[in-house]
Amino acid sequence: MRTTRTRRLAGALALALTVVTAATACGSGDAGQADGGPTRVFAADNGQITIPVTPKRVIATGYAVPALLEAGAPLVGVSSWKRGIPLFNEQERKKYDELAKVAGESASETNYEAIAQADPDLIVIGVPKPVLADIDIKRLEAIAPVVAIGPSVPSMWRELSRKQADAAGAAAGFDALKTAYDTKAKGIAEKYKAVLPQLKLGHVGAYGEVAKGNFQREFNGSWGTNVAQDIGATYYGQVKVKGGGSKDVSEYPSIEELTTAFAEADAITYSVAADGSVPAPVKYVLDSPLWKELPAVKAGKVYPFRFTEAATYRAATSTLDAVDQAFAPLLKK
Repeated sequence: MRTTRTRRLAGALALALTVVTAATACGSGDAGQADGGPTRVFAADNGQITIPVTPKRVIATGYAVPALLEAGAPLVGVSSWKRGIPLFNEQERKKYDELAKVAGESASETNYEAIAQADPDLIVIGVPKPVLADIDIKRLEAIAPVVAIGPSVPSMWRELSRKQADAAGAAAGFDALKTAYDTKAKGIAEKYKAVLPQLKLGHVGAYGEVAKGNFQREFNGSWGTNVAQDIGATYYGQVKVKGGGSKDVSEYPSIEELTTAFAEADAITYSVAADGSVPAPVKYVLDSPLWKELPAVKAGKVYPFRFTEAATYRAATSTLDAVDQAFAPLLKK
């Protein structure tokens, strides 16, 4: 019960006041003792946070959800993560469905009462730093230690998912998944090394706004491009004005700028849904008369990518397979 944990913590704090030297000896990364178990200091977006060395009951939200599901962390509640459902394997999907949903798709939909009822000993918040303003961190800290570990640019999922797994005491499971991914990526890169690195690529993302008459162009380091980069792909150019976060690696030109945007592209890739269907923002581009005038399109060098929202190594392994399948025509003579 939360009241029991609070009393234990109060007792530990009272004891610490009588042993000042022990308390002051703990620095970043040092082990300590609180709430009946060893603790350590963890560097997170919200500061240096004292957390259990081996958490037993973990809440995960945002990008921490798939990372901790895959790494086998002791989860007792998660936020909704519908975008990742197509990328879960059978075991992860079963676990995700069984877990209490303590928040919605956005940070502002956090259910503090549900989190308290789950009685966690660690809360891992996986949202970008600007979104932390939508969460009452102080209220969560009254329940359990909170570590905020969120991405800025999309490609940072690699480092951040490792930190999320480490915080939850599940680094070993994470490392096994990373090794499998790296091995597969290396093999596919070898397969395409004679053709792929020589191409100047462009990518049409799935988050353009048809109502505003624009499309999403993604550069290196964005959702639709970062996994392909691991096998030798390069997306030329950069955003005209960096807007922070994902806007540092993608932009939203008007559809009239389509020919200018991809005039130099030897080949163009584009995001599709997990089932291969074309999202409306991408279809808007493919249906444009300007699309048909692009040199890469006329040359037949256009390739659809599935699973472009992968934010973990196991999920990105599926993306590697999809990218390999999409680029297969490059190897035909």
